[in-house]
Amino acid sequence: MSSSRFLVKGAQSLSSSSRSSMLTRSMATLQSSIGDKQVPMSNLEKGKFVNYARIESNLQVVRQRLNRPLTLAEKIVYGHLDNPHEQDIERGVSYLKLRPDRVACQDATAQMAILQFMSAGLPQTAVPTSVHCDHLIQAQVGGPKDLARAIDINKEVYDFLATACAKYGIGFWKPGSGIIHQIILENYALPGLMMIGTDSHTPNAGGLGMVACGVGGADAVDVMAGIPWELKAPKVIGVYLDGKMSGWTTPKDVILKVAGILTVKGGTGAIIEYHGPGVESLSCTGMATICNMGAEIGATTSLFPYNKRMASYLQATGRSQQAAYAQEFNHNLQPDEGSEYDRRIEINLSELEPHINGPFTPDLATPISKFAEEVKKNNWPEELKVGLIGSCTNSSYEDMSRSAHIAKEAADHGLKTKSIFTITPGSEQVRATIARDGFVDTFENVGGVVLANACGPCIGQWDRQDVKKGEVNSIISSYNRNFTGRNDANPATHAFVASPDLVTAMTFAGSLSFNPLTDSLKGADGKEFKFSDPAGHELPAKGYDPGENTFQAPPEDGASVNVAVSPTSDRLQLLKPFKAWDGKDIIDAPVLIKAKGKCTTDHISAGGPWLKYRGHLENISQNCLIGAINADNGKANEVLNQETGEYGAVPTVGAYYRDRNIPWVVVGDENYGEGSSREHAALEPRFLGGRAVICRSFARIHETNLKKQGMLPLWFKNPADYEKISGSDKLSIVGLNDFKPGQDIKVEITHKDGSKDSFLTTSSINEGQWEWFKAGSALNKMAAAAAARQ
Repeated sequence: MSSSRFLVKGAQSLSSSSRSSMLTRSMATLQSSIGDKQVPMSNLEKGKFVNYARIESNLQVVRQRLNRPLTLAEKIVYGHLDNPHEQDIERGVSYLKLRPDRVACQDATAQMAILQFMSAGLPQTAVPTSVHCDHLIQAQVGGPKDLARAIDINKEVYDFLATACAKYGIGFWKPGSGIIHQIILENYALPGLMMIGTDSHTPNAGGLGMVACGVGGADAVDVMAGIPWELKAPKVIGVYLDGKMSGWTTPKDVILKVAGILTVKGGTGAIIEYHGPGVESLSCTGMATICNMGAEIGATTSLFPYNKRMASYLQATGRSQQAAYAQEFNHNLQPDEGSEYDRRIEINLSELEPHINGPFTPDLATPISKFAEEVKKNNWPEELKVGLIGSCTNSSYEDMSRSAHIAKEAADHGLKTKSIFTITPGSEQVRATIARDGFVDTFENVGGVVLANACGPCIGQWDRQDVKKGEVNSIISSYNRNFTGRNDANPATHAFVASPDLVTAMTFAGSLSFNPLTDSLKGADGKEFKFSDPAGHELPAKGYDPGENTFQAPPEDGASVNVAVSPTSDRLQLLKPFKAWDGKDIIDAPVLIKAKGKCTTDHISAGGPWLKYRGHLENISQNCLIGAINADNGKANEVLNQETGEYGAVPTVGAYYRDRNIPWVVVGDENYGEGSSREHAALEPRFLGGRAVICRSFARIHETNLKKQGMLPLWFKNPADYEKISGSDKLSIVGLNDFKPGQDIKVEITHKDGSKDSFLTTSSINEGQWEWFKAGSALNKMAAAAAARQ
């Protein structure tokens, strides 16, 4: 049985004498320094070494200042402070300036990040950086053919990324190499280090004890340029795991359960820190699964303490030296005894049931024992059309081996899948290894289709042909996100999320009502059988097969490399700076759209077929907010043009205002901008002339992205004031010349009939971020500073 509870401040504190003793023990462990050993950060990068000495030095300063036990999250975060002596440190309040160890970008977001980095005029990135080609490969018929087609149609983008990476000293993973997060886990993630990545599921690396955070491209550019990364000091939610996992319960069920407890915004502004004896029953890749899907609850990141399962994974992936060094540093890779959490959740793994979450949101959690009842009660389509396993969340060797065990058992009874069944390996290394060990044959023998080593249907890169758009149907996947239309662009698809084990078993039944723990299937011989408990291998007994070499290391000197960008391209476009603030209040700005309900980054900047324009701001801006529901008429992509009195598409009306120098505003509901880290959801409104977004609440990454692009993200001080506004109103944001961070900002409403009203907004804008607004964007501010230095 699981439980959750808030902790009153000091609820976990020790007596003064025991705390003093404990702190003495903690400090004593730091007397012998870790030393400046030259242990490589990665086997693929020369001259880049793990800097545990800096972390330990920072923590000595922080411990003396705070004089209290630290959580693991605090140790890693504060260990990366740019200036630990002077930095204000208060969880949930202070803005920290941090020095991450590395940056990772996937190909869809890398295009804009690199275009922005090019504007900075620097010769190379300041920290190790990698780019991974995984988002632009559409699933159609199967791995090899889909990959060949993607390489052909995306050649221009791949050439741009390959040449830019060579020029700026960035490691380049070619298409077919695998999904960014699996590649990171296999090659770059290390305990105690910090990474930012331009993908919301970057926290996957927390499975190896790394603080890894999803960010927008502008944040990545800062770190690539040697500028400290700014993050509001995260709160820390502790998830205590007790008991031992067994049977059909998997690590995926831990995060599905936690999502049900915390909801899609319950982790906002917090790091989820897992600890307790139950951690020992989880594999390293299982811990990565849990951390990966922490993005679905809005968490800054998630992580686990270093243990032998991580060490085994490091050794299996050729990093024994790094595992040994982490063991030496282990005192800083565990939470201190008595450390306090802002909230504490307890889960007994011995009693945890497998869960299925959805449809339409990843936090609607239902245990398998009650799921069939919910299907019937809610009139969800019972027939299961497609089962999909893989994605960055569940595509490890262990996941594949357990699913192969289930598939083989079904095959032994003469069965093939009743539902379409797709398998996405997480990396070329995983694909080659499961092919060698016979799992690919097992999947294909029961009717499975092995897709390319890429994101595919998980991000909407799926040319689905079995149902028509608008046809009500159900699918189930081991993916992470199941917003309306995300996988197949069909808003009528009911998408559910579960473990690969449940997904695989249910494809043989072809029904959402099938419970493999209790229900039987009829074999080809007419006899009924029940699946046995799934069994698999944490790591391959014969070691990993690396498969094809898909990595391009940068040359030692890339100065002579020319970056390929055609001026006539419809895929790539060099950026022009946004205009600086004119120093005036924003007066009579029309409401472009008042968005109702869930408005994710998929609604603001859709994926799928639009991914090909991620490097061309003008073209991709044609999808701006086309999925958002207009609160005035309940329709998507139909808003009032207040100048003409006619209705039009959101991007068309936004551009109409922009071209006439009329600033406009978006009004949003709760958790606006949840989901992907894509900064296009901030770039597009800015490009089309938007100046502010006013919401009941924001998702963390999107709020930061808006600030970076020179927009004002404002929160209704009274959330009920959302109801005062309609899409026919004009808003004036006043008092900006006198604004100082922490102050409220007044907004005046002029209704269509001429009547007026007003309300107050708050913001999390700090002094540095206010300078971004005044400069027109963070990039403008950075470029001006670089020019001044020169």
